[in-house]
Amino acid sequence: MTNPLRSGAFRFALAMTALFTAGTIALLLMVEQAVTSYATEVAQDSITTEAAVLADEARVADRQQIIGSVIRRENAVREHQLRYLLVDQHGRYLAGSLPARIAHYGWKTVDLAGSEAGADPNDGKAALLTFGTRLHGNMVLVVASDTSDLAELRQSLGTAAIVFGLVIGALALFGGLIVGSMFLRRLGRVNVSVERIMQGSFAERLPTIGMSPEFVELSTNLNAMLSRIERLIEGMRQVSTDIAHDLRTPLTRLRQRLEEMHEADPATVSKEQIDGALEQTDQILTVFRALLRISALEAGAGQQHLEQADISALLVGLHQAYQPVTEDEQRHLTSRIEPDIRSRIDPDLLTQAVTNLIENAILHTPVGSTIQIALERRPSGFSIIVADNGLGIPEAKRAQVLQRFYRLDSSRGTPGAGLGLALVAAIAALHNASLTLADNSPGLRVEIAFEQR
Repeated sequence: MTNPLRSGAFRFALAMTALFTAGTIALLLMVEQAVTSYATEVAQDSITTEAAVLADEARVADRQQIIGSVIRRENAVREHQLRYLLVDQHGRYLAGSLPARIAHYGWKTVDLAGSEAGADPNDGKAALLTFGTRLHGNMVLVVASDTSDLAELRQSLGTAAIVFGLVIGALALFGGLIVGSMFLRRLGRVNVSVERIMQGSFAERLPTIGMSPEFVELSTNLNAMLSRIERLIEGMRQVSTDIAHDLRTPLTRLRQRLEEMHEADPATVSKEQIDGALEQTDQILTVFRALLRISALEAGAGQQHLEQADISALLVGLHQAYQPVTEDEQRHLTSRIEPDIRSRIDPDLLTQAVTNLIENAILHTPVGSTIQIALERRPSGFSIIVADNGLGIPEAKRAQVLQRFYRLDSSRGTPGAGLGLALVAAIAALHNASLTLADNSPGLRVEIAFEQR
């Protein structure tokens, strides 16, 4: 069995792993960017609001009052979320927990040691987002927000992206290995069946691969193909058997006739003898062609010739063509054809089938018999019926007469090779129609029932 790591399913899992891992990382990076943008916006809003409040106070208060206000706000802010710095016009420190050296105007990111930011000296550097503005009385106010938590959040999200990417990748690879192994096991059973078929076991069928509807459909179609191939091979075997058994006698007779002509004096060989040999040869060739056509039809050849056609018009034409023939044979041909019935058929093959049934009825019924062609609608389609009031066929023999070369004892003195009804059965099967032989009380009733298409 193929190594699962080299299977197509595992390679597909690798591709999906890369795709999902990249997607996970991209998603977490987008989340990180969105969180950072939101947190920065919130911090900026807090800083600008605080700066605006102190600027309003500075317009109505003196320097000492503003210093006192900055000290109170510095002490009131918990966990050092906001920091302040107030300096005079010369940059001298007045109030706040930030060093005077960072005084500036506008937005700026400042990195301070932990002690300078008013935190634990062992905490290392602190990143501050600061905003500086001029107050009334030429003082400069700087309000800052500690962004260390945001940096830690970004780091956590980055770590999560890597961890989740690795976990999803590992799960995808593990799942791919399991699916690949399962798929290979099922394919192994299919390959065993294929090997049996290659060794000549044409009755073998492929097991269902499963896993998804498309694989089930593939197995079904392959088994349908194998069934068709089996029918084709069985048809070839049947043709070989039929030729070996049923053409041996006419070929032997033809050889005897030719040997007699060969051994006789050339001057005594008559034209009638030569014509008889040629006629016998033509009969043998006709049988060969009929056998090959039946085998081809049973194998499904001819589906490509199906077309929408007017069945009613076709049968009306056959009735008109065969009415003079039946009259010459002292029989009567009637019809009962419903109009405007159309379906997908092979017009030539269906004409051949109905012609065979009419000629069989003419050949195997007594003088004065009546033969009827009928076309009737059915709830699910339509039926073509050829019936007569002759001697009929015994019920026990009706399945056998559909076989190749089978002839009733009463028919052995009439022309033919016993292939007419076999050809009709093959044509009906090609059209997915059912062929039924029944008693017409008296006579025979042959019905070909079609599903409407």
